[in-house]
Amino acid sequence: MNILDKIIEHKRTEVAERKEQIPVKELEKQAFYTRPVLSLSQFLLDGSKTGIIAEFKRKSPSKGIINGAADVVEVTSAYARFGASGLSVLTDETFFGGSTADLMNARVNQVPILRKDFMIDEYQIVEARAMGADVILLIAACLTPAEVKRLASFAASLQLEVLLELHAEEELEHICDETKLVGINNRNLKTFTVDIERSLRMAERIPAGKIKIAESGISSVDNIRLFRQHDFRGFLIGENFMKEAHPGEAFHKFIAQLESK
Repeated sequence: MNILDKIIEHKRTEVAERKEQIPVKELEKQAFYTRPVLSLSQFLLDGSKTGIIAEFKRKSPSKGIINGAADVVEVTSAYARFGASGLSVLTDETFFGGSTADLMNARVNQVPILRKDFMIDEYQIVEARAMGADVILLIAACLTPAEVKRLASFAASLQLEVLLELHAEEELEHICDETKLVGINNRNLKTFTVDIERSLRMAERIPAGKIKIAESGISSVDNIRLFRQHDFRGFLIGENFMKEAHPGEAFHKFIAQLESK
């Protein structure tokens, strides 16, 4: 069993438990549930913005602890202040050290927030709305095309946007009308190896009209330039900043480099 299979197996149990603890009707009463959402699509298509979706992540299965001391409000506020087009906040606790509270605390920022988690059930989408997310992630590697369409349609009914994450070429069939944002993960979730060139080749097969987002393994301004040449509008970067003692400062320096070239 690979790590993705282990995560999904655990997630099924976790979601069942959360349903018992907090019914949907309770989630619908939470303050953030009715807040106007922000459009990540609009932010990424705005040429005056960086296109960077900056991620807050404490740990990962492949790297272990990345930054266990970082404060989510301090870091995400710096990301937003220095030009992030969006924020990505991990809410998986067991494997990534995240939490619902992290995303809710990051909501002080007026930029779109992606709930980064392993979404397998409509309940999690209601949760995302209630915690203040604007976008949810659907990972093709752990969903069928029919499941992607069903969950994406449900998200749209709650005014949430969807980022569909692909890695393998056979996952292109998961793209549907409801998935305007299509991300290509340069890191294989089953082996955690990174291959940017493979992602660029695969991106050529994404249908016109979709907003392409590069995910993972982005460590330099040159990477951004390369992806832009292949019509990518979004760039999800986390570990490159989070591995530093002061992620917000690292992000600021990265943006300064990006804008100077």
